[in-house]
Amino acid sequence: MSNYSKQRESILNIIKKLKTHPTAEEIYMKVKQIDERISRSTVYRNINILVENAEINKISMPVGPDRYDYIDNKHNHVICEKCGKVFDFYYEVPKTLKNEIQRQLSGKISLTESLEINGICYECKSKKEKWEV
Repeated sequence: MSNYSKQRESILNIIKKLKTHPTAEEIYMKVKQIDERISRSTVYRNINILVENAEINKISMPVGPDRYDYIDNKHNHVICEKCGKVFDFYYEVPKTLKNEIQRQLSGKISLTESLEINGICYECKSKKEKWEV
């Protein structure tokens, strides 16, 4: 566990408030509005510490920069393949599915598992349908 840092606390508070699953750059821009002297490297380094300390989740994106999410309750993510937005959804993975995955892996899965599902969000689907007529 790393030592307390006022800058890290500020970064964590911003991530808690943002429900958009921000990128590191978006977090940096928000922190910069509060503390104009903070450097990009300080923000990025503290984001990594928050991930290591399991205070925030890193969402690895198939395309584009990773996104971050405050761990306030157990939830999963859907990632839009078109616009890259990340949406929360709540679903408890059934024990039978966990057992089947473990059987196929011949190993053990983490108790802190989460699902990340790729799809197309309603907004992008609507745009596509308008142009297909």
